[in-house]
Formats: sequence, C-alpha cells, structure tokens
Amino acid sequence: MTTRPLFKTLAIAVTVSSLAIATHAQARELRMAPGVPPAHPAYDPMFTEFAERLEEKTDGGLTGNLLGTEVANIGNMRNAIRSGLVEAGLFLPAYFPADLPEINLVGDMAFLGTTPHAMGAAVTEYIVTCAECQAELRELGIVYTSSHASDLYRILSTEPVRSLEDLRGLRMRVGGPQYSRWAESVGLTPATMSVGETYESLSQGVIEGTVASIADIISFRLDDVLNYVTDIELGTFHSTISHAIGQRTWETLSAEEREAMIHASVEASAAITQRWGYEMADEAREIAHDSGIEILEPEQDLLDAIPAFLEEDLVYAAEQAESRYGVEDAESKIERFQALVEKWTEIVEETGDDPEAVAEAMKREIWSDVDFASYGS
Repeated sequence: MTTRPLFKTLAIAVTVSSLAIATHAQARELRMAPGVPPAHPAYDPMFTEFAERLEEKTDGGLTGNLLGTEVANIGNMRNAIRSGLVEAGLFLPAYFPADLPEINLVGDMAFLGTTPHAMGAAVTEYIVTCAECQAELRELGIVYTSSHASDLYRILSTEPVRSLEDLRGLRMRVGGPQYSRWAESVGLTPATMSVGETYESLSQGVIEGTVASIADIISFRLDDVLNYVTDIELGTFHSTISHAIGQRTWETLSAEEREAMIHASVEASAAITQRWGYEMADEAREIAHDSGIEILEPEQDLLDAIPAFLEEDLVYAAEQAESRYGVEDAESKIERFQALVEKWTEIVEETGDDPEAVAEAMKREIWSDVDFASYGS
C-alpha cells in the first residue's frame, strides 16, 4: 500500500494552514476613537458599522479596535490623531475654527439644513472638491473621508420658550458660531461648552437650556434635567468629519484599502445620519412624552426671526471669514455650498430616507472619479 496520497493530503493541509496563518499575520487592527459614549449614534452605528464594513471590504485585512472616551474624546481628538494614538477618529471642525476656516465656512451654515441626509452629502461633496479644505487638513495630518448630519435642532430647556420674549435673558449652550450669532440676535446668552457638559450644567442651573438635537435626550440622558422642548426647526449640525484618518496611517494603505475605507465611511455616515437625524429623533419624542417633558409650539415672532437672521448672517459670515481668517472669495464659496445643498435635497427626495441608497448616490456622485492612489497624499 502506498503512502503517497497521505503525504499529498498532509502537504495540502500544511499549505492551506500556512496561508491562513500568513493572512492572519497580515491583518491590521486600527485604533478607532468615536470620542463619545456608547449611547451616542457616533459610537453605534457610526463607528461600529465603519469597523464592520471595513473588515468586510478588505476581507479581514483591516479591522478596528474602538477606544473609549478615557483615551480620546472629541475635545482632544486633534492631538490624539496627530500623535498617532488614534488612527481613525470623529473630528469636529467647529472645535478648531482657526485651523479650519475653509471647512468651517460651510460647516457653520447650520440654518441651511432642512434635510439631514442632504446636508451630510452636500458637506462631503464640498470638502472632497475643495482644494483649500484639503490643504487645511494636510496641515493637520488628517485625511478626509465623509460627513454626517444631525436632525433639525430644537430648543431644549428648563424654562418654557414659546416667543422671543421668553428667550430673552436665558443662558443656553450652543454648538457652533452660527448658533451663537443667532442666540445673540434673539436675546439669548450663548454658552460655549462641550456637549458632554450639558447634563451637569443643566442640573446645576448654570444654563437654562441647550440648542441641540432632541436625540441628546437619549445620548446624554437629558430627560432627567429638562422640562420643555420648543418644536422649532433650527438647522442641522454638520460640521463633522465622521472618520478622520491620520496621515501616517493613510500613507501605509494601498489604493484598494483606501477606497474600501472611504466606502465604509460613506456607508457608516449614512447610517448615523439615518439613526441620529430620523430614528433617534422620533424615539426621543416618545421618551420626552413619557418623562413629562412638554413639547411647545413656537409663536410666530420666534418663527419669523429665523429667515430674517439667516438673510443677514450669510453676508456677515462671508465678511467674517475673509477679514478674520483670510478666506478668499467667501461669498461665492457659500453660494457653491448652497447649490450643493439644493442638489442633494433633490437627490434625497428621489432616494427617500434610505441610508444605503444615499450612500450609493454619494459614491457615484462624489467618489467615482477620485484617484485613490493620490487622494489625501
């Protein structure tokens, strides 16, 4: 009896086993930082889905280890990415206005937001096709992937707010420069602080409210410290880079891995916009009702104050960007962004609130002609 078939079987088994070991050895686990607590949609689904989809698209070649806020939070994310501690992290340009004036020019246009999916896509297309924005990011050692947007902001407060008169004299947390300017225009005192400080500030009476996503009731457990939600639409927060990739990490990736990372990011951005901008907003309303938080309808003078403010503020924002930060031709850049918002609002009207369809549209409209061998380098 010959033993040759047995030896052949063993040789094949050893070869297959060796290939599996080699593939496993080549797998790379990236340090990823959502920068927020697990209850926040930026953690799940934005980073959980990003890690899962990246692993799928690279056949296990790239995986992710999600770091907690004790390692990196949204306040120190710039330094965490620059130092290499974090290889992919949630980055909020609004926190760094002096470093990113070109990006914040459009990130600051909160009141243009009426449709969350459209805003996330419009910001993504603007930044990808903005040479000045890309130059700013290279200075910080960051590669851009995609953006997402919140639901339409409301007034969440401990005091009832229905009219302009009700607002005057109150102190509220705001999430960006345009919200600060709006607050001042209606008699509010804006308080700039991290969103993570909202609960304590409300509970201690440091502030009487926050201009924010109603989903913060879930993300930051605000149902214990709020009494009212004023149901007024105050634009979206979209000054976001969903998965900012460290330049050193990006340079080690192949063109195929870069494309996989971008596509995973786009899909995860659409997923968080769906979760944050639509689903959580509805869930938060139910929690508000169950917690005895009263939903208030705004009076007409409060509603009229929004378009009046926006008309003047678009001119002011362009002037400030040019005089304070040296942004050139700011007015035409804002007009280009407005055109992109209109474009993506029409696209989202066609796709509906389907995150997969929105992601596919973003890949087609924004990324299909990008050379991933050179992008971000």
